[in-house]
Amino acid sequence: MTDPALQTLRDVFGYQRFRGHQAAVIDAVLAGRDALVLMPTGGGKSLCYQIPALVRDGVGIVISPLIALMQDQVRALHELGIEAAFLNSTQDREEQDAVIRQLRAGEIKLLYVAPERLVQAHTLAMLDGIPLSVIAIDEAHCVSQWGHDFRRDYLSLDMLGERYPGVPRMALTATATRVVREEIVQRLSLDDPGIFVSSFDRPNIRYRVQPKADTRRQLTLFLRGHEGEAGIVYCLSRKKVESTAEMLRDEGYNSLPYHAGLDADVRADHQHRFLTEESVIVVATIAFGMGIDRPDVRFVAHLDLPKSIESYYQETGRAGRDGAPAEAWMVYGLQDVVRLRQMVDDSEAEEDRKRHDREKLDALLGWCEVTSCRRRPLLAYFGDELPADCGNCDNCLDPPATWDGTEAARKLLSAVYRTGQRFGAAHVVDVLLGKTTDKITRFGHDRESVYGIGTELAAPAWRSVVRQLIVEGYLNADQERFGALVLTGKSRPLLRGEIELQLRKDPKLAKERAKRKASVTTLAPADQSLFEALRQRRKELADRLDLPPYVIFHDATLEQMAAHRPATEDELLSINGVGEAKLARYGAAFLEVIAAA
Repeated sequence: MTDPALQTLRDVFGYQRFRGHQAAVIDAVLAGRDALVLMPTGGGKSLCYQIPALVRDGVGIVISPLIALMQDQVRALHELGIEAAFLNSTQDREEQDAVIRQLRAGEIKLLYVAPERLVQAHTLAMLDGIPLSVIAIDEAHCVSQWGHDFRRDYLSLDMLGERYPGVPRMALTATATRVVREEIVQRLSLDDPGIFVSSFDRPNIRYRVQPKADTRRQLTLFLRGHEGEAGIVYCLSRKKVESTAEMLRDEGYNSLPYHAGLDADVRADHQHRFLTEESVIVVATIAFGMGIDRPDVRFVAHLDLPKSIESYYQETGRAGRDGAPAEAWMVYGLQDVVRLRQMVDDSEAEEDRKRHDREKLDALLGWCEVTSCRRRPLLAYFGDELPADCGNCDNCLDPPATWDGTEAARKLLSAVYRTGQRFGAAHVVDVLLGKTTDKITRFGHDRESVYGIGTELAAPAWRSVVRQLIVEGYLNADQERFGALVLTGKSRPLLRGEIELQLRKDPKLAKERAKRKASVTTLAPADQSLFEALRQRRKELADRLDLPPYVIFHDATLEQMAAHRPATEDELLSINGVGEAKLARYGAAFLEVIAAA
């Protein structure tokens, strides 16, 4: 590693050494080479372009699709004493002109800009007269039409190499399969890039998945293990976001809704509160989250299934960016499966795209139903390998029971067939249980041989069988007939008794217990009171400056202060996360707290 880069890491950012592939990426870029960088959320991607931009002559251009991310990162860079700015739609003409004047005067080292603005003729013309040090394309998976978050504006970025020859370009993302990686390189016309793929594993995140039973009760039980912590709860619809946020407020939580249907001012206020207040729960659609840099999000909960493993991984990756224990918790049910498949089938996409989206959804559904370690197949999806079970997911900690579901599956498939493959799960289950309903009587299903042959299982257990048979491909829910269950070609050998089927036994909700809150610090009890005093001083400063507390110092930095109790500025500089600018700005305030302890 070149000395200027390492010196910049220590003096500006306050860290003593690089992590993972950071040093190799920075070396490649400083040598003028293009790069494709895959690092999990919280893995330190931003340093890979920030340090080259500071070390090389010229201005570093960071292309980001998110206004929130630009503003967050620029604010954090200012706290480090770095000249950074953004150009976006939140600025009036006068503010934009001021940024342009600073650029031309060489007073800015990093400029954040959205892809749609960058490719405009006047923006390119402005940049043509300014020396560039590096071009970083963040969230690069957005260029992939087979990825989970395709954005058409990214397709024009391939011209940057030809327009600015000799300027190294970096494509960075946290989520990309092998196919998507190849597409990123091709669509951005990267020139023989160095490819740096870090492990996708986030070992501090505990993964837990449950079948839906009583969603409200399940969520409140889960949250008992996260009292006083910040987190995100994802829902599929705006209506559910609003009702869930209201329910949590009624339960005493500091809960805020966030979705695209809210006024822009309301969304901005709720995002600001999430970043600056200690224990806020944001209930949101996927409109919330990308570009949120808050490191101490302790949980991400899904009340509905995402559309793919990539989406799930990206959304859960917003938890535990600081490396401390965090939790990714999800509930899902038969209606999630039906609704998401209907969304794919009803979309106006071409058939190849629909087939691809179905495959992505099926991969996620299969992952939900696994009975072994969750982390191993999750990482394998991205081409990463975990040599042993993780010991930090629900299946490792509490292995699920399985049962021989062959006979139950045959009964259910027979009931679907005998009732004409015209009815949804609720009616088929009623037939198996021998219920007397108007629909059963009207269609004469009480005279079928399958009527009442399933009384050994309760309705929830039968719904679990239906869900697992759909996931395994033995049944389809026909959207054109309002979710009617239909046999597939795969169901024939199962009906004939030629194969056996092991099914997952759903846990009973009554057995759920609020999990003991995991400690997020490794401090000795004697240092805990100093840590809390340091957090209180940080909060006072953050409130006064209207900054997110983590922009001043991360919890991990305060933990080191509490454990090592530095008494001088030189000693404080040895703490990870304390650079020259932050020492000058905040050092005295925190040394005062330590001295008084």
